[in-house]
Amino acid sequence: MKKNAVKRIGVLTSGGDAPGMNAAIRSVVRTAMKMGIECVGIRRGYAGLISGDFITMDTQSVSHIINRGGTMLYTARSSEFVTPEGQQKAVATCKLLGLDGIVGIGGDGTFRGLQDLAKHGISVVGIPGTIDNDISCTDYTIGFDTAANTAVECIDRLRDTMQSHERCSVVEVMGRHAGYLALYVAMSVGATAVIVPEEKYNFKRDVADQIRRARLGGKTNFMIVVAEGAASAVEVGEKIKKELGLDPRVTILGHIQRGGIPTAKDRVMATRMGYEAVHVLAEGRTNRVICSNDDKVFDMDIEEALAMTKTLNPEEYEVMEAMSGV
Repeated sequence: MKKNAVKRIGVLTSGGDAPGMNAAIRSVVRTAMKMGIECVGIRRGYAGLISGDFITMDTQSVSHIINRGGTMLYTARSSEFVTPEGQQKAVATCKLLGLDGIVGIGGDGTFRGLQDLAKHGISVVGIPGTIDNDISCTDYTIGFDTAANTAVECIDRLRDTMQSHERCSVVEVMGRHAGYLALYVAMSVGATAVIVPEEKYNFKRDVADQIRRARLGGKTNFMIVVAEGAASAVEVGEKIKKELGLDPRVTILGHIQRGGIPTAKDRVMATRMGYEAVHVLAEGRTNRVICSNDDKVFDMDIEEALAMTKTLNPEEYEVMEAMSGV
């Protein structure tokens, strides 16, 4: 595809919603309009691409959404899209609408869907949007900062009552199979202990010993943060009661972390990534994903990106270990 050959693009959100997705949609649409490119919003992700659920978009259609959580285009998971028949229907919609490219906002599942479209000749670019921050090619994903701040606010409120009653609190945060959110939140709230899927869970070492250490240090209330992919907060609470004789209160934050007004960081990063995604398509590049490292926004090949592995920041985990139980 030659430069300036792009006349119309589509934008969709897929998988779990994340605060800042609307800011990314807004950026894609307004950048496209600025460059003389028409923009079509595909509603309900790949399911909408299959069924032809779309709306034409302009600068006014994305007014006053930068501060809204969720996604104005809605999102869904599509079992049909993973089939060859479903992909053919999606490609047919792209051809019918005359789309020269697709911008997909979501996690690794969204990127794999874009890969499938690329195999059928559709130009695609992915923007990482997930509160889990588990996309290996990028230091940051849209929604992480808001979700972390939401969890911190909730835990700070819980701490007030735990201190008043001198109790133990066990809080389960989201993150799927990754512990980035849990570790970040645990450090932010000064948790007594944190349980993450990247480290093999041992109750005595990771919880009991930390609580005992804190109690011997004079503390009478304890905060345990659990990543949902590492252990069950309910089971951790039950074991604390059985092994330590405490009466813990268990709180599962759940989907409350996905909603709410996006932070300034999520809005700015989403805007920068959306801007970059449209420029990548306009330059005739495809099968790309937008990344951010050291505050620099750039693009790389999706297949290369998905082949990468991501681990917890060893420095953050080391710091958290030093802080645990104190």
